[in-house]
Order: sequence, then C-alpha cells, then structure tokens
Amino acid sequence: MLLPPKSFLFKRSLSFLSPLQTHLPDRPSLPRRIKPPSFSLLADQCTSMAHLKQIHAQMIVTARIHDNYAASRIMSFCALSHSGDLDYALKLFENTQDPNSFMWNTIIRAHADSPNSSNAIFLYMRMRRQGVVPGKHTFPFLLKACTNHHSISCGRQVHAHVVKHGLDLDLYVVNGLIRCYGFCGNIHDGRELFDESPERNLIIWTTMISGYAQNFCSNEALMLFDQMAMEGIEPNSATLASVLSACARLGGLDLGERIHAFIREKGIEVGVILGTALVDMYAKNGVISTAQVLFDEMPEKNIATWNAMICGLANHGYGGRALELFQDMERLKVLPNDITFVGVLSACCHTGLLEVGCVVFKSMQRDYGIDRKIEHYGCMVNLLGRGGRLTEAEELIKGMKWKADVVVLGALLAACKNHENIEIAERVVKEILELEPHNHGVYVVLSNMYAEVGRWEDVVRLRKVMRDVGLKKTPGWSLVDGDE
Repeated sequence: MLLPPKSFLFKRSLSFLSPLQTHLPDRPSLPRRIKPPSFSLLADQCTSMAHLKQIHAQMIVTARIHDNYAASRIMSFCALSHSGDLDYALKLFENTQDPNSFMWNTIIRAHADSPNSSNAIFLYMRMRRQGVVPGKHTFPFLLKACTNHHSISCGRQVHAHVVKHGLDLDLYVVNGLIRCYGFCGNIHDGRELFDESPERNLIIWTTMISGYAQNFCSNEALMLFDQMAMEGIEPNSATLASVLSACARLGGLDLGERIHAFIREKGIEVGVILGTALVDMYAKNGVISTAQVLFDEMPEKNIATWNAMICGLANHGYGGRALELFQDMERLKVLPNDITFVGVLSACCHTGLLEVGCVVFKSMQRDYGIDRKIEHYGCMVNLLGRGGRLTEAEELIKGMKWKADVVVLGALLAACKNHENIEIAERVVKEILELEPHNHGVYVVLSNMYAEVGRWEDVVRLRKVMRDVGLKKTPGWSLVDGDE
C-alpha cells in the first residue's frame, strides 16, 4: 500500500485546525530603535548644573561636542540661567573651536549682567580681533555692559562701531545707546539720538523719559511725557513709573494724582516697580496717609518700597512711625541697604533719639556689612550736634576716610550756632572756606555768633575780611539753617 507523501499528510492534518490556528506564530519582531532626543533639546530642558554636566559628558563621549549648535545651547544654560555657572560657560566657550556669533553674543550678554561687566567689553574686542562680525543683537548687550560699567567713553566707542556697521537706525540698538548715554549722565547726547530717530516706539519713549528722571531733569521728563501723549502713544507701567519719579522730585502732586487715576481707569496692573513709584510720589509730596495705604495694599514689596515709605515718614516728621516700620522690616527679615539707614538715622534726628541713632550707626557695618557713606555721617553729625555733643561730632568728621563736604560741615556749624560754641565754629568755618572761598554765609554766621557774646572787635574784623575779598552780605539774608 502506497502511503501519501508526508507533505500531504501535513497539509491534511492542518485542515482540521480552526482558521485561526492555521497561522503559524509570527517571529518575534525586534524592538524598533527609538531615536534619542537631540543634545540641544536636552540642554533646553535642563534644570540644574548637575543635569547639564551629564549631558555635556555624553556630548564629549559621542564626539558631539564639536556640534556648535548643541554646544551653544549648553553654554546658554550655564551663562544665562539663574541656576547656571558663568565660569563653566566661559570654560566651555574657550574650548570651542570657531565659536559662532550666537555663542559670542551669549557670553557677552552674560558678562554684561555680571558684577564684572567690563569683561563683556574685552570679549567684544577679542571677537573683533578674530574677525567675527557683530550684529544687531551684539550691540544692545555690549551697550548694557557700558551702562552697568558707567563708562561713557566705552559707550561713545561702541556708538562709532554701531554707525560703522550701519545699525544706527535699528530701534533696539538706538534704545541701548539712549539708555547708555542717559545712565552715564550725558542726557544731551541721548536726546539728540532720540530726536534723530526716524521711528520711535514705546520702548524708546520710555527710555528717554526714564533718562531725564534719573538725571533729575524732571521738567524735561514731564514735557516729553506730554509730547508722547499728544502723539497718541499710550504709556505702559514702566513709562508711568518714570513719570511718577519725576513728579516725586518736582513736587508735582497734581500730575501724580492724575496718573494714579489713569492707572485705575485703565486697569493697569500695579506691580512692585509701579507700586513703589506711587508710594514714593505720595510720600515725597507729604501725602503720607495715601502712601501708607498703598504701601499696606501692596502684596509684594522690595527694598525700594520699604525705603520709600521709611524715608517719606522720616522726612515729614513721623520719625517714630519710621522706626516702627524699620523694626517690621527686620522682623520680616528684609535686608536693608544704605538708603534704608539714611531714612532711619533721619528718623532718629527728628525724634531726638540720640542713643538709638548711635546704635543704628554702629550696626550698619557690624550687623549688615554695609559701608557708611557721607550721607550717614551727615545724619550722625546732625544728631550729635542736636544733642550738644559737638566734640564727638567733630571727631567723627575727622575720622571719615574722605574729606568732609559743605553739607556735613554745615550741619556741625548749625549745631555750633545753636549751642554757642565759637571755638569749634571757627575751625569749621575755616574748613568750609577752603572748599568754598566765596561762601559769605559762613562769615555771617560766625559774625552773628561773635555779636551775641559781645566780641565786637571780631565782628569788625570779619566784616573787613569780607570787604577785602569782595564779599557782600545780601540784604535780608543770613543763613538757611541746615536743621531737618
């Protein structure tokens, strides 16, 4: 008997199986290769230096470190992130072959914002020596470095480079130039650039107004603000903060109140900067109650906000409240700065708290590491003088690391007049005349002090000295007392 071939039996046996079972199991498929995310993407998603260093190590291992785009993203995180490391970024930059313009701009930008902003200028000089052409993004960062470095000479040189590269009409570059000139005190050149600009956006208007306000040109700031309004440009919070600053210095309460009403009408968000400007404007204009309400309503405050309120209270005779606010500040662990202590020491002067003032003055360096400035010494001389401790005040002036100015010496002279101390007054007048030989006011004060104690020969002698040097007492003018 012939048997069917094996293939037939195999097929016949399969015919009894269900259709699903006739399919042989598939071979297990290999897992698909998942493309790893790019290093640049990983760098953009980085959250810490530890994470970034791992990415950097992988780039070195896989020879991707020479990919300038990926390397630039790593460097950007190190240089510009709050959790970055500028030194690490600089090392990365130094070890990059032929860094591109983005990398140059990044490292210049990072150094412009650093405490050593002059390094950004040196980096730009290296960039030019290596033949890299700067662009419109380079100059705003470089001008910011000049601004932070308070270098008008560097600003002028950068301005020349801007013109050379044909970027003198770029709005952001022009804005950087105006800011640099304004911040460095050359507001006239800044205004020339502003007037020559064929196009002006809100940012440039705000920068120019802010420059006037920073340079105590309050009238000019308000006039420019009026011109801006006439041209139909609506201000933002930064513009309004600058105008309010001008109102504060000029005593323009009416305009300040109108701006406050405009802020409420337009529903403009009052952040820290604008809120501080409002508090400062009302406080300097003596509307302490409104300033206090605004201060209390602010959900977030910075040191400038506290200073505006403390100084406002102190300068308008509310010394006790100013000291209470300073205690609140300490309780909330808000670190004071040098301006805070000017306000606190002024408050001590107004309230006659001599011992408290002495403690505060000593605590500046001891507890807060704040270097005393001449304004603090002026407050202390005034405070000691009011308390009749004239010898201590004179010794304090002698102990200063810089030569006393007329304001400090004038405070001591006023105290000598009030306490009839001619001996110290004579020495103080001599020092003031060394600084201002034609200051006839001090002759008048000393002459009046001689007259009050009957020293008429000295009165005649002083009058003769005044005639010999060509000084003449203005009729009805004696002395504006320096007392707060």
